[in-house]
Amino acid sequence: MPVSVIPVTLTIAGSDNSAGAGIQADLKTFTALGTYGLTALTCVVAEIPGKVSAIAPVPVEVVAEQVRLSLEAFPVAALKTGMLYHRPVIEAVAGALGRCGAARPAVVVDPVMIATSGDPLLKPDAVEAYQEQLFPFATVITPNLDEAAALVGRPLPTLEAMREAGQELCERHGRAFLLKGGHLCGPEAIDLLFTPDGAVEAFTAPRVPDAATHGTGCTFSAAITAGLARGLSLSEAVGQGKAYISRAIGTMFRWPVPGARAEEIRALNHSHT
Repeated sequence: MPVSVIPVTLTIAGSDNSAGAGIQADLKTFTALGTYGLTALTCVVAEIPGKVSAIAPVPVEVVAEQVRLSLEAFPVAALKTGMLYHRPVIEAVAGALGRCGAARPAVVVDPVMIATSGDPLLKPDAVEAYQEQLFPFATVITPNLDEAAALVGRPLPTLEAMREAGQELCERHGRAFLLKGGHLCGPEAIDLLFTPDGAVEAFTAPRVPDAATHGTGCTFSAAITAGLARGLSLSEAVGQGKAYISRAIGTMFRWPVPGARAEEIRALNHSHT
């Protein structure tokens, strides 16, 4: 039997029953971009676009064992973290990465703190653990504007404020940061990649009018992970991810849902489009 040469990717994240975000979105993205996806489930989330109803964490020892087995049994080329929920899981993931040594895969840290709906997805005491324990292992860290604002301790209402925050975070942690500017107003959705050598690269796409998005951050970071697993440079992987998520938003599915309020479910963005 021939040995598979398809790159292997791993997502450490939560489950979204609506399948537009979380592990479900990551797996669809990994497959669409030519990698074999593994999963380590951190929590089960009852949610629909625009609303998080309930969160049940997976026992931390089970999370740790999923990660350990995945890294030992498969040649994981790149991994991403999504919703880690609380400090014990962050510590467990950081411990697993620390034990990888020189064989550590590329690591995309999506510091999932706040959903697009505004619902909190991270326990307050976990923000410090992210910065102290997980960020040092990251190839790139991909906060949205709300998450970047939480990390720097101030609102980021403009592109200039976003630029200043990205430079500050990159200098503070010595890691690459991709700040996702989709929540800013304007005709274009602009994301900025900051690297420790002082470079700043902008990735832009026309803003899709009347788009009600769900899971775009998960999908974007998963696309970057897939690119890194396939040997792309960080800039190339971000460019691939930007093109992929822009296409997904532009071709998102829309349908009526019986019994749902219109303001709760307006659109569902499926990452396989």
